[in-house]
Amino acid sequence: MWLADNWKDYEVLDTSSGEKLERWGNYLLIRPDPQVIWNTDKRARGWKKCNGHYHRSNKGGGEWEFFDLPEQWQIRYRDLTFNLKPFSFKHTGLFPEQAVNWDWCSDMIRTELKRRAEEGKVDPQTGKPEPVRILNLFAYTGGATLSAAAAGAHVTHVDASKGMVTWARENAESSGLSGYPIRWLVDDCTKFVEREIRRGHHYDGIIMDPPSYGRGPKGEIWKMEENIYPFVELCAKLLSENALFCLINSYTTGLAPAVLTYILSTVLKDWGGRVESSEIGLPVTSTGLVLPCGSSGRWMARG
Repeated sequence: MWLADNWKDYEVLDTSSGEKLERWGNYLLIRPDPQVIWNTDKRARGWKKCNGHYHRSNKGGGEWEFFDLPEQWQIRYRDLTFNLKPFSFKHTGLFPEQAVNWDWCSDMIRTELKRRAEEGKVDPQTGKPEPVRILNLFAYTGGATLSAAAAGAHVTHVDASKGMVTWARENAESSGLSGYPIRWLVDDCTKFVEREIRRGHHYDGIIMDPPSYGRGPKGEIWKMEENIYPFVELCAKLLSENALFCLINSYTTGLAPAVLTYILSTVLKDWGGRVESSEIGLPVTSTGLVLPCGSSGRWMARG
């Protein structure tokens, strides 16, 4: 399992009875988590003194109950700053477990830029190494986008929600990345990829975090199990000749990491390289155990 264990401003304090107790900076939140099927003793003091509690309804959905929680606050990961606020269906605007993938992508980008510099592959106009171009699809509030940009990549950030793209841009500004080469696009990801193929554009790395279920702007239905394989086939047409990586994130219950390995290995067989897939998780402070938080599949040309 790949652990996001480098956080200082975030931690899972405890888990029990279908919920997790988390520290987001100076604030404690209780949120539901379907992976928490155990009923252990709630010994952490935060269970009785939290700042926000999302109560799930038996009819679906739920609602927040707040106790001295600001409308918005910030936390940091390494040199990045994220603006948080509780909103629909228990979310805060950040999936902290994804930090393990941010670090992996950043390392790949920095290594490649160093290699290009050493081999003299520079842009004649700037004198800098040829840019590493990254495409982030279903990009949400921009954690992977900001991490890749901070590592030196040119990033294209695509999400169908205007609100999420606005939020991501605010995170970039808070992180001091406003002037970095990031393209912010509000678009349907499949339609965007199709247009990029027609334009003949290519990317050195592709990151995708597709939903388990969703609807497109014209009512198109997305189901992860049905759509992910043809979507990866489509995205493969955008990979450059010397592509570095492709990352798939999945929160779909029942979609094992081995499925992601199979998809990437078959679709990208002509690129060589290798594929790794695993669950991702967050350490739980009270027990020293790990809370599973979905799966990721990584194809990499080298390393």
